[in-house]
Order: sequence, then structure tokens, then C-alpha cells
Amino acid sequence: MKHSSKYTRQFFPAPEGEFQWLRKTYIDHPPVWCSVDLRDGNQALVTPMNLKDKLTFFQMLVQAGFREIEIGFPAASETEYAFCRTLIEEHLIPEDVTIQVLTQSREHIIARTFEAIQGAPHAIVHLYNSTSVAQRTQVFHKDKPEIIALAVEGAMLCREYRDKCSSDIRLEYSPESFTGTEMDFALEICNAVLDVWQQDCNQPVIINLPDTVSCAMPHVYANQVAYLSRHLHNRERVILSVHPHNDRGCAVAESELALLAGADRVEGTLFGNGERTGNADIVTIALNMYAQGVDPGLDFHDLPEMTRIYEHATGMHINERQPYSGSLVFAAFSGSHQDAIAKGMKWRESHPDSTWNVPYLPIDPLDIGRTYDGDVIRINSQSGKGGIGYLLEHYYGIKLPDGMREGFGYHVKSISDRAHKELLPEEVYRIFQDTYVNLSSPIALPAIHYAQKDGIDAIVTIQSGTGIETVAASGNGRLDAVSNAVRNALNLDYTLKSYTEHALEVSSKSKAVSYVSLQDRKGQLFWGVGIHTDIIVSSTNALLSAVNRMILKTV
Repeated sequence: MKHSSKYTRQFFPAPEGEFQWLRKTYIDHPPVWCSVDLRDGNQALVTPMNLKDKLTFFQMLVQAGFREIEIGFPAASETEYAFCRTLIEEHLIPEDVTIQVLTQSREHIIARTFEAIQGAPHAIVHLYNSTSVAQRTQVFHKDKPEIIALAVEGAMLCREYRDKCSSDIRLEYSPESFTGTEMDFALEICNAVLDVWQQDCNQPVIINLPDTVSCAMPHVYANQVAYLSRHLHNRERVILSVHPHNDRGCAVAESELALLAGADRVEGTLFGNGERTGNADIVTIALNMYAQGVDPGLDFHDLPEMTRIYEHATGMHINERQPYSGSLVFAAFSGSHQDAIAKGMKWRESHPDSTWNVPYLPIDPLDIGRTYDGDVIRINSQSGKGGIGYLLEHYYGIKLPDGMREGFGYHVKSISDRAHKELLPEEVYRIFQDTYVNLSSPIALPAIHYAQKDGIDAIVTIQSGTGIETVAASGNGRLDAVSNAVRNALNLDYTLKSYTEHALEVSSKSKAVSYVSLQDRKGQLFWGVGIHTDIIVSSTNALLSAVNRMILKTV
């Protein structure tokens, strides 16, 4: 692309020697989670949430297990202020939940913020000011000492207002645009704030490191976090928080690596909604941990319902391929994928106590409120015999013989290809019925009678386009006798190649399913299926279906 030379690397890597955390291979315990959906996420919406939607969203976050929830910037507008007061005055905040509010380092904004949270059981006041080179030089026209003075002044005001407040208040500081700030200066300003807040307070202070505009690879951000973690004053009294944005599409990776590098807390949103390209997706981060056997401390057992509430409240749409929450993330259309999933699910039936390891499914869809019905095996022109066979068995109890699966699979795929659409389970079953089951044209067998002699005699009434006739034949069993009668009467040349049967368990009535294959003198197989409450009728219906398909030359 042209003009790449006008861009330069706008981040400040941490000093060398901070990469010890890279030896870790997974996150072994959950962080403190803070949802910022109602502030950061809400301000990113074309149409911000109204009061009713905000209350519904807040309750959903509480039910999901969030114990720290940033609810807004109450000094920014009357709507934000009213929402905060509604939560407090109507006693909608559970005792174990802490609300968080954002404020700039300006006294009238800090005063209004503390006024808004008066009476809250627990609250976090989140102070921030911009520290990056770009913000200092282009926006605020202040040098480093002036930026530090602004932060310290805000910290002192927050401490004074906190001391006069009857609520349980904790304090948080963010050097906005942290990743675009020189690391020694970021450390200096954070320590200056800590020196104010830690003088007379035994409560931990939250230092939050926002990747406000993501500008480097995830390991660079994580190493910056590691640097501050190693050099903050009284680190044991600091909760180190991260707040990545998704400009480079790396917010989840940044959050995970930052946790390995020493972070204790993650600020993010459900599904990653946020300004520009969004925030860290807490659903993805938490379920990534869950998929490796770590309880994330959040409850997403009914993710489809959370998705519904989210989409209604925000007007946003969850992409169909969004990790875990997208409507198609567990769906397999590819034939090889379907075959592997079907075999994996069958393996789990005989190994129910084993750890989850089904091919192509990182977690069990049931754990987050999804189903196997319609969420996993989906049929279109890319599907294969394994997936189609799995679908018939799962929904309808039809266990296709191996030799039958391939032909039926190609038949279904061709129908989907011509229609240019996905086929639903009921459509696949209807194709199966129309193609194989209880076919009575062009030949029908309106009556069959049996007699036991040396073998079995069958007296068969055959109805065709030329009329009705009754023929008799013997065989080593009922099906063989009927087959001999039909073959002789119609002058057909075939061999009864295979016969299988099973009970139809997915049904309110007890039925039998029979499968017959006939092979003509050219070696071509013709399949037929019979379904009936009487196993004898089921088997002869299968034979008749195969004969009719042979006459019509359809495999």
C-alpha cells in the first residue's frame, strides 16, 4: 500500500528483561472481572440505552456473576446521573456488588461524581487523565510535570471527597493512552497517585492500564504490564487492572497475556462492544479459561438468552462466527468435520466420564445453553454422509447401513446444491422418506400369505400397471420367499444382497425399520427401507421399496 512511510511505531516497549511471564502456558485462576458495558459499551452505541434497558442489562450482569460493574460517567449527563441514582435509591444493587463510576481530574466533575454515588453500598471512583505523548503535545499542551500535577490534584480531591462520604468507596486510577506513554513516565505518574492514596488507606488501590488505542502486538502490552507490576509502590496493596481496546483485533490476546504478566483484573464488555473496534470480549476470555478446565467465576450457562438481551438493549448484532456466542460457531457443514463430530459424540456415549475432547468442538455446547439439535450438524451442499447419517439417527432414530450412507448423502447434497440453501432436519427426513421408505409404485403387494412346509411358502398378490396377479414361491424364510415370488413374476434379475433391521426408538409407537439392498447383474445396488409396527411387514416393505427403485433405475 502507498504512504506506509507516514506511519511509525507509537508505543514505548518496556525495558529488556521483563519476559519471565512467558514461561507460563495457561491462566490458572480467574481475574477480578469488571464489566464496562454500561459506560464504555453504552457510549459506543448509535442510540445509547434508555433507563429501562440499562436496568435490564445491569440485572443480567449481576446474574452472570459480575461483582464490579462500571455504570457510567454520572457527571457527564443527567441521564447518566439519573441511572446511578435509580440503582441506589431503589435498592437495586446487591450487597456483594460494587458499582464503578468514571471521572476526570477536575473538581466540579469529581464533586458531582461523589454526589451521584452517595448511599451506594460499595462503589469505585475511577479517576483518569491522558498521559501519552500525542495527548500531551496535541490536546493538552502540557509537559510531564503538569500532567503529573493534574493527576495528583485529582487523586487528592478524590481522597478528600471519599473521606466525607458515608459509602464504602475504593479508588482507581487510569493513565489514559497508557501504551502510548513512555514507560518510565507511566510508572512515575501511577506511583505519584499511589503515594497520595496509600498514605492513610488500608484498602487496595486499583491501577488500571488502558490500551486506549491499541498500537502494538499483544506481547508488547503484556510486557508493559509486567514492568509496572514489578515497579509500582507497595505492589501488594495494588490491584493491577487492564483495559485493552481492539483496534488491532488483539484485545482478547492482550488481556490473556497481561494476566500471565501479572495483572489481577480485567475491564471489558460482553461480546467486545466498545468504541471504534471495541473492547476486550469478556465472554471469550472467560470461556477460553473454561475450555482449559478453569472456572472463570462467571456464569454463561444460558448464553443465547444473554445474547438476546444484549442485542435488544444495544441494537447491535452478534456476528454468527463470534467465538462461543455466534449462532454458527458450533455448526459444521463440512463433510469431514461432520463425520469427525458424529464419531466423537458416539465415542462419548461409551465414555461418558472422560474429559471433553470431541473433534472440532472446543467446549460442550450444552454448557452454555446451546443444543446439539440444530446447533452442531447442519446440512448443505458441503455436507457429507457422516453428518447426514448422524442427523437422521439423532433426530429420528434412523441408523443407515454403511453402504447406504454414501448414496443418500450425495442425493441430499445435490438437492441442497440445486436449491442453494441449507436443509433443515425435517427436510432431510422428508427426502429420506420420499426416496426410500414404503414405496408402493410402480409395484404394490396388496396381500401376502405364508405357509410353513419344508421351508416357507409365500402366496403374493402383485399389483402393477398391467393388472393384478397372484404368484407363489418358496424360500428359506419369509423375506426370501416373497423375493423369489416377485423376481419370478416380474422377470427381474437381482440378488438379495443385504438385510438389516432395528427398533425405531425415537418414536411414541413401537416400530421396526428394515433396510434391504438388491444387486443387479451389473453389480449396481438398490436400497429400500420399510417402517412398520410389524417386523414382517417392515421387511417386505423394504424389499418392495428396493424393487421399485430398481425398476425405476434410481439408486
